[in-house]
Amino acid sequence: MTLLVRYPPTLDHWDTAPQDRTMKTKTWIPALAFVAACMPGDPFPLPDTPPGQQSTSLLGDPLIPSAAVSETNRANLEEAHANFVAAPNDADAQIWLGRRFAYPGYYRTAIAIYTDGIERHPQDARFLRHRGHRYITVRELDKAIGDLTAAARLEQGQEDEIEPDGQPNDRGIPTSTLQSNIWYHLGLAQYLQGDFSRALSSYKQDLELDRGPDGDVAARYWLYMIHRRMGNLAEAEAMLEPISADMDIIENHAYHNLLLMFKGERRPDDMLESAFSADGPSNSAVAYGVGNWLLMNGDEERAFVVFDRILETSGWAGFGYIAAEAEVARRGST
Repeated sequence: MTLLVRYPPTLDHWDTAPQDRTMKTKTWIPALAFVAACMPGDPFPLPDTPPGQQSTSLLGDPLIPSAAVSETNRANLEEAHANFVAAPNDADAQIWLGRRFAYPGYYRTAIAIYTDGIERHPQDARFLRHRGHRYITVRELDKAIGDLTAAARLEQGQEDEIEPDGQPNDRGIPTSTLQSNIWYHLGLAQYLQGDFSRALSSYKQDLELDRGPDGDVAARYWLYMIHRRMGNLAEAEAMLEPISADMDIIENHAYHNLLLMFKGERRPDDMLESAFSADGPSNSAVAYGVGNWLLMNGDEERAFVVFDRILETSGWAGFGYIAAEAEVARRGST
C-alpha cells in the first residue's frame, strides 16, 4: 500500500460551504453542559447508565441506542478513559476515548470529546474526521460536511497515514487511512443530502488513494450509484470494469457483492434474503444497495418497500440505514 499521497493544489469547489463550517464550531449539546460541571482532572467521566436518546432521525423519530453495553465495550472504554486521565494532552488518548464512547452508542459524549480535542489540537485533522463521522450518525449533516471539509483542507499536501481499527477485522489488517476516511465520510454526507455532484467529487478523491481492494470497492460502490443517479451510464459502467469475484477483500464484502450484483453476477433477491436474515450495518448496507438498484432501474415501488423494511430494523447508526432513511425523507418532502 502506498501511503505518501498528496492532494490537488486547491479545494476551491468547497469554497461555497457556509461560513459557520469552521474548526472552531461549537457543539452546544447536553453532554457539554455535563462536562463543564465535572472535575477538571476527569472531564469525561465513565457513564453509569446506558446511553439515552442521542438525536432525532430524518423522519422525526427518536434515536436511542440499545440499552445493552457489552463487557468488551465497557472494558475498552475503561482502559481508554484511564489512558486519557493519565495523559489528558495526548491527542491519541483523546481520539481513542472518543471512539470508545461512540462504539456502545454514547455519540453525544464522543462529539463533546472531539470538540474539546479540536480546541486542544487545532491542527490535528483526526478530531474533525471523527466528529464529522459522528455528526453523520446523529443526522447533523451540515455539521458533518463542515468538519470533513475542514479536515480535508488540513490534510492537503500531507502524508497519509493508516488509521487503526477500533474493531479489527478477522485478519487484523487495517484497510483505511485518515485521508480516505475523510473523503469517504464527506462523500457520504453529501450523498445523503442528495448533493450528488459534490459527492461525486469527494469519492473520486477517495478512489485516487491507494488503499487496496477494500478501499477500491468502497469508493467504486458509491461512485457507481452516484453516476447512475446523475444519468452518467457510461461512467457508472466504467466503475465496474475492474471488479471481479476473486478480489482479495478483507472486510468490505458487502460493497464487493453489491458491485458484483450491479455486474449481473449476483441475484438481487438472494442478497435481500441474506441481508434481512439478521441485523447489522453490513446487512443494512446490502439491503440499501439492492433497494437503490431497484430504484435506479425504475422499480420505485419495490425499492421503497425495501427502504421501509430497513427502517424496521434496529441498526439506525449504520450507513445503509441512514441512506434508506434519507430516501424516505426526500420522497416525503416532494
